[in-house]
Amino acid sequence: MAGFFEKLKKGLEKTRNSFTDRINEVFQVAVYIDDDMYDELEEALITSDVGARTADEIIERLREKIRTQKISRVKDVKPALAEVIAETLNQQEPAPLDFPLVMLIIGVNGVGKTTSIGKLAYRFKEEGKKVLVAAGDTFRAAAIDQLEIWANRAGVDIIRHQEGSDPAATVYDSLIAARARQADVLLIDTAGRLHNKKNLMKELEKINRIIDREYPSAHKQSLLVLDATTGQNAINQAQEFQSVVNIDGIILTKLDGTAKGGVVLSISQTLGVPVRYIGVGEGIDDVQEFDAAQFATLLLDSDLDLEQFEHEVKPE
Repeated sequence: MAGFFEKLKKGLEKTRNSFTDRINEVFQVAVYIDDDMYDELEEALITSDVGARTADEIIERLREKIRTQKISRVKDVKPALAEVIAETLNQQEPAPLDFPLVMLIIGVNGVGKTTSIGKLAYRFKEEGKKVLVAAGDTFRAAAIDQLEIWANRAGVDIIRHQEGSDPAATVYDSLIAARARQADVLLIDTAGRLHNKKNLMKELEKINRIIDREYPSAHKQSLLVLDATTGQNAINQAQEFQSVVNIDGIILTKLDGTAKGGVVLSISQTLGVPVRYIGVGEGIDDVQEFDAAQFATLLLDSDLDLEQFEHEVKPE
């Protein structure tokens, strides 16, 4: 766990330096817990890509926590803010992963969809799962070859057809293979032609029908891959996808490459969809399950007691 925490800390370095510096500046000049302090904190959140609406909600919750806990010293506000951020993120919790599992991975080109599939394949395999990958993005040049490279790195099998072939046929064959080989996890790549939503919707509907028909006993989840470096544009992109497909969770990539990691809060709140995984590096083992308490702690460089917080926020 220590290694995991250190890797997450290093991956969030750009975000932490920017976000923490802005928040610390507020607390360094604040003498009293007053409206000026709240206004400055809200502005710091917004400039970190938290989004105006989400920032407003966080500040209102912070005000309430300070009132109910009778916090009177400025130095005690920062841990309270970390708690509020973690609580905000915990409002949207991902569903448990049940097996056999079929994961539809969706997202536009360039967000890190193919690499995310490779990293997830490696992660599941390291957990002792039997993993299969399906190259369902048959339209993009070299998409199949790129996915095969990642499958080889992860040490898992891939089901692929020729470029330009029917993606539904690839999905069908992968489902038959997953059942025959008793795979625990089937990761399906999909095309991200968001500019033609009608075709995208028809294709995803067809794929979902095939999954329901050919593998009804499998548990299905659709995960949307978003690029954290695009900030608020990622939210607009996600809303477009939400209009054509049900999204069970978010994979937020390239979080190590942005100083505006506050977008995690905005995505979760605005979409009403949990962040399931985050990418904090380029290595094959650099996709990690999202943990709200750890994220809030690192984001604010706070001394939040993780074990106590987990117990209070997620009681057994």
